[in-house]
Amino acid sequence: MQITVGGRATAPRAALRMLSTTFSSNPNPSFSRTMKAAAELHSPSKTPKFPFFTNSEILNFSSQSACQSITSPKCSYATTATSPAPISDAGRVIDGSPLVVVSFYKFADFPDHADFRKPLKDLCEQLRVSGGIILAPEGINGSICGTRESVAEVISFIESDERLKGLRQVESPVSPEEEAIHHGHTSSSPLAAGEDVPFRWDHVRVKLKKEIVSLGMPSVSPIEKVGKYVSPRDWNSLISDPDTVVIDVRNSYEIRIGKFKGAVDPRTKAFREFPSWVDDQFQLAQPKNKVVPNSSSGNIEKATEGGQKVPPRVAMYCTGGIRCEKASSFLLSKGFKEVYHLQGGILKYLEEVPDTDSLWEGECFVFDKRVSVDHGLEQGTFKLCYGCKQPVSDADMDAPEWEYGVSCPYCFSSKSEEEKERARARQRQFETWGVIGGPDKGRRPAKTADGSDRSITHMSS
Repeated sequence: MQITVGGRATAPRAALRMLSTTFSSNPNPSFSRTMKAAAELHSPSKTPKFPFFTNSEILNFSSQSACQSITSPKCSYATTATSPAPISDAGRVIDGSPLVVVSFYKFADFPDHADFRKPLKDLCEQLRVSGGIILAPEGINGSICGTRESVAEVISFIESDERLKGLRQVESPVSPEEEAIHHGHTSSSPLAAGEDVPFRWDHVRVKLKKEIVSLGMPSVSPIEKVGKYVSPRDWNSLISDPDTVVIDVRNSYEIRIGKFKGAVDPRTKAFREFPSWVDDQFQLAQPKNKVVPNSSSGNIEKATEGGQKVPPRVAMYCTGGIRCEKASSFLLSKGFKEVYHLQGGILKYLEEVPDTDSLWEGECFVFDKRVSVDHGLEQGTFKLCYGCKQPVSDADMDAPEWEYGVSCPYCFSSKSEEEKERARARQRQFETWGVIGGPDKGRRPAKTADGSDRSITHMSS
């Protein structure tokens, strides 16, 4: 594919410049904490360094010219959209900076987490950092996307709280094609980002919850006790030991597209089901049970030939490591003695371990619009079914049950015709307006002369 700039064909590896309106100052007193921390971070001595990827070929052109050049239904704008002014110094989105995705978490005693929400959200919006962040009494968990400078500032602001220092992080690059779609949306357009970019570029969610990862057992605290971390380089030898039971802590739809060789699949639909699975599989009250994995059935088989009540050694893994922290803490509370988990999760393993030495089979599901990643954290081959949010392969999309935006082989039989028709209606809205609900979604109704509300005139379809 070629992108035309000023009548000249340009390689698609060239990213687009981030465009936005100039920010105004925020009079809210609670924002002063954010501005103070952000100002301190401007000093070169306090600017954090990350091993971010670089992109030497950056072209600057308007989002409208990009839309006219990229012949894709994912890139379309309202006819009234105008190119906004460049970002001011307050936003400081730097020309020529590639995008990155950084996932992070930290368990910490954080009872005043709610006070952190507004300054954190304000800073992300100011720096055009998108994604989702969860704050809870037990810590922070998030995945954000932005330029390397902006993401570094957000991470540094989070770690300015002593309790959140030492965030566990996994960084992924964003492909030049994704950057082009990501940067090609203006703030005056009603459209969200294209489906192939990691996040909507203009939106960040900062949510308050009871747990940063939902096990349904707030009493289980990785702050108090947690399993032993195993580096990606040492992981292969651990899981190759026949006395080690390897458990995949993720859900069944994630495991379906990739797992470590010989790992047990608990067949859970949600992380909250993991404690029940452990109780069902490991009968702690029964002595001399020898436990061996049976990955094909998803069960732990128990033999009575002079073994132990629990496995001599358990090794667990998940996407980024956060679920294993809670799962390992739970197993220790149930009397398990040797509990290990993969430090940094599958993502860190795929980043550091070469494909030639890897025991990983398949691709790794991720909770953003990349859907899956492979070794080196390269973009995977799976897409997402918007009917059930499960990953689908090219073969799945060739199946008769596949209907874009409606159903796939994994959800077709569980959906009623009424549900499918509603999904078709949503898909028509998205294809027509770029957002579900029409072009007025999220806008205040216009006022008539007598003060009554009236709908904004829709664009013709």
